[in-house]
Amino acid sequence: MAAREGSLVAAVLEHSGRLDKEHLGARVGRLSRRVEELKGEVCTMINKKYVDFLPSMRGAEELVTHVEGLANNIDQLKAHIENEVQQDLNVAGAEFTELKQQLEKDTLVLSVLKKLQEFDTALKEFHSALLEEQYVTAAQQLEKARSSLRLLESRKGFELKILKALGKELIVQTQNIIYHLWQEWQKLVVWKLPPSKGSSSLEAVVLSELHLHTVPAQDLDSAVPPVQPVLQALAVLGELHYKLKDFGHFLLQYILKPLILHPSLEPVSEEQPDVFILRFRSQELALDEASPMEVFEKIQLVFEVLQKYLLNVPLEQPGEGRVILAELLGELIWEELSDCLIHNCLVKSIPTNSSKLEQYKEVITSTEEFEKALKKMQFLKEDTTALLKYACNVNSHFANKKCQDVIMAARNLMTSEIHNTVKITPDSRVTLPELPDPGSGDHLKMQRASELPSGVVNLGSESRLSPLTLSLPTCRISSSVQQLVELAYHTLLEATASTDLCCLQLFNCVRDIFQLFCEVVPTYHRENLQKLPQLAAIHHNNCMYIAHHLLTLGHQFRYSSAGVLSSVAVTFVDLVPAFRRLGVECFLAQMRVQKGEILERLSSARNFSNMDDEENYRAANKAIKQDISAEDADRLYSLCRTMVEEGPQVFTPLLEEDKNKKYQEEVPVYVQNWMTFKELMIILQANLQEIVDQWADGKGPLAKEFSAAEVKSLIRALFQNTERRAAALAKIK
Repeated sequence: MAAREGSLVAAVLEHSGRLDKEHLGARVGRLSRRVEELKGEVCTMINKKYVDFLPSMRGAEELVTHVEGLANNIDQLKAHIENEVQQDLNVAGAEFTELKQQLEKDTLVLSVLKKLQEFDTALKEFHSALLEEQYVTAAQQLEKARSSLRLLESRKGFELKILKALGKELIVQTQNIIYHLWQEWQKLVVWKLPPSKGSSSLEAVVLSELHLHTVPAQDLDSAVPPVQPVLQALAVLGELHYKLKDFGHFLLQYILKPLILHPSLEPVSEEQPDVFILRFRSQELALDEASPMEVFEKIQLVFEVLQKYLLNVPLEQPGEGRVILAELLGELIWEELSDCLIHNCLVKSIPTNSSKLEQYKEVITSTEEFEKALKKMQFLKEDTTALLKYACNVNSHFANKKCQDVIMAARNLMTSEIHNTVKITPDSRVTLPELPDPGSGDHLKMQRASELPSGVVNLGSESRLSPLTLSLPTCRISSSVQQLVELAYHTLLEATASTDLCCLQLFNCVRDIFQLFCEVVPTYHRENLQKLPQLAAIHHNNCMYIAHHLLTLGHQFRYSSAGVLSSVAVTFVDLVPAFRRLGVECFLAQMRVQKGEILERLSSARNFSNMDDEENYRAANKAIKQDISAEDADRLYSLCRTMVEEGPQVFTPLLEEDKNKKYQEEVPVYVQNWMTFKELMIILQANLQEIVDQWADGKGPLAKEFSAAEVKSLIRALFQNTERRAAALAKIK
């Protein structure tokens, strides 16, 4: 047993230099447990061999001695571990950490150097490919260099000054290849434009041509189109979108839009061995507006040419897969092209009469076929239906266009001259086709008095009212107002033959016409209505004429159609009070003005008292007539001229006549009313316009000498009561 324990201790000591603290601690624990087991065995041996007590005791003492020696060895081993082995382990751990960090740093440096090498290799291959005009390879190598640079820039905490220089070099080389690609593109796609590029006139756009040098050589049937590597390189560089956008702008401005805006233009194609040419030809006998079918045919021809000679090449976009050039170009130009087609082609083709709506189905069919053709060529996606939706909504567009035309026509009539009049008599009628007979409905059947149901007493007689009952009295109205009412009747007649939606829209449009009249006419003609009494009277008649028609306008058309008008409140009666008030207020305002002028004229009549007195009679007669005859005016002017010519000769302080002229010119300085006297002379011989010019809105020489009331009195005395005199009086204020 002792030998076994000694060998155990020796083994422990032999391996102590190679064990770490934790392992040695575990070994010490096991040795301690073994000591306890040995103690137990000693006790057991004592108990079993008490007969041989002494020998056993001696053996036990020896065992205890060995155990104590073993315990001392354990303590020594533990102290060795704590003092020497642990220190060696700490040093080894620090060395390991340092080596690990150095390894990571070396690995990072190695990867950076590798990426720098890849960047340098890619740039070298790029330059080589660019010199050989292998643009796709050059673009790919440039993107490899860009990828390597991105990885270098993404490493945090490892910045190199060289990366900025590499980035600048990459930008320079990118612009270099883009420049080469654009140069190649300009050789393949050549625009022959007119000298004045911004002009959209027919003479300028007819000179535009598109030359496509994209046709493969005839001796190489399977050759790749020369445009394919250029477009593919642009796709690799991410520049394809910008190039197609630029091409689409020229395509719209110089080919597609001119075909839409100029009906006489016709596309002409010409294919030569190495080039395809697309140019224009102007037709001499062309309509002012081309039909949508003709425009669609021209546009489709252009797209077919582009699809065949330019856009039908296979391309791959990195990270996105296959690229369809036609679809990409369509996305860039379709919104603007469709807007142009709608506003300059489809809008103009909308009928102006409901009877032509049935013919518009041909336009709808042509629009649908046009969109299908573009989708087949992959210019449009399957869900694109902007043109077809617009064309199919023709009823709404017809109503909008009709309402817009009606409102514009009505406004032109409202702003035309009021004084152009026509005579209206009680038997005057609006020029219209005969309206349908409203008596066909059960709700409109009339019964004669003799056919009244039993129990109903007939209180009337067989005599009828006068044909002139409820008729408008004979008067004169503006011809523009007569045309305005006729426009309203024709629009309502158009509404009865339209769809329900269009019918309601046209009915509301007619209401808008009359509401617009109440706002536009008093504002636009305000000055004339205030100054010219005759126009105020005509305006009064106009308003009463419109109000007279509004009383029955809605009822005349309510049952002329089986549509929506027969089921809603179609009436204009609510507008009647507004029109009557509009005419009466203007007329009364003019009456008040005329009353004031009459009272002003009669202010010098001495209240018409003592008419037996000759002086009072002459004053009253003069106040009523207010007239200076032409002969009297000439005599007054002659007297005034004599005064002006000979009066200054009174100023002769010097004996020399020539020297007195200076003092004679200074008469206005000494005679206070001299200039007033001279202005009066001018009025006596001037016409109305000259007097107004002398007044000059209160700033002229006449306004400095006379008040507005004095000038008005002179005008009334010198000129007869006419519209021109009334207009002149209105300007003197």
